[in-house]
Amino acid sequence: MSTPNAFQAVALEPSLATVRALVRAYQAFSSYSETFVRQYDLTSAQFDVVATLGNTQGMSMGDIGEKTLITKGTLTGVVDRLERKGLVTRETPPENRRSVIVQLTAAGQQLFAQVFPAHIGDIKQHLETLDASEMELLRVLLNRIQTLF
Repeated sequence: MSTPNAFQAVALEPSLATVRALVRAYQAFSSYSETFVRQYDLTSAQFDVVATLGNTQGMSMGDIGEKTLITKGTLTGVVDRLERKGLVTRETPPENRRSVIVQLTAAGQQLFAQVFPAHIGDIKQHLETLDASEMELLRVLLNRIQTLF
């Protein structure tokens, strides 16, 4: 039996296997989610913005960026495309002309009302294969991992 070299030793590192599993799970969900929202002619980022703005009176670009974790440069393009699709509008409040409030149009609200519950229901159906204790453990572990970085 040969001794593992440095590369093999690193590859056997339990933390690496954990990170791989986490990344693969994220990639699987991301791919699934992207396919789902594509049915509605949206990208994942566009869906994220529509879902964030749903049931609100609108938000500043900064607030949307914080809630969605989409970078400012990317967010501008996402909102531009949603505006061209007629799903959002941008308004400048008279009391603060440096700010821009983005809100869903009637068409955007209608899309939100259609897509968001369908997406949540679909995710729920997949995750219901886990029992309540597994869901809680997963939530706790994911939150803990988030605090590590």
